[in-house]
Amino acid sequence: MSFKEITPEQLQFNPFTKIGKEWLLITAGTKDKFNTMTASWGGVGVFWGKNTVTTYIRPQRYTKEFVDANDTFTLAFFDPSYKKALNLCGTVSGRDTDKVKDAGLTPLFVDETVAFEEANLILVCKKMYQDAMPPENFIAKEMDEKWYPNKDYHTMYISEIVKVLEKE
Repeated sequence: MSFKEITPEQLQFNPFTKIGKEWLLITAGTKDKFNTMTASWGGVGVFWGKNTVTTYIRPQRYTKEFVDANDTFTLAFFDPSYKKALNLCGTVSGRDTDKVKDAGLTPLFVDETVAFEEANLILVCKKMYQDAMPPENFIAKEMDEKWYPNKDYHTMYISEIVKVLEKE
């Protein structure tokens, strides 16, 4: 199957379902070396006059090294039949195993970064802003205890959606 390019304004999905319930893969790197991780937090919107996504990555995640080292990364969305593969990509580290192979995914190289042929929607994203999420900035203080018992606070990335690929 192939992909067709659409504009961000043509996206037809519910972000609460796609991100929070079906999940996605954040992938960064090159043909020679890349890593992916599952995410279930994030947002889609407009910031600084650009169509953007907001992603969050904990410091210990191997994929963070690749996102930090590259200007672009992808968000890949899949149909629900890939939930087991996404679960694997979220529970094992690419430092220790070839989780892409183990998950049965096929790398797809697009715009100098990596996504997956099995995805039904790919967002190619270019980083615009990043910041740590320190506990002193939490207005809802109970979130610190609930989500960060190990004090491994996320880095937030705001990125422009530079290309949208939809499975034909």
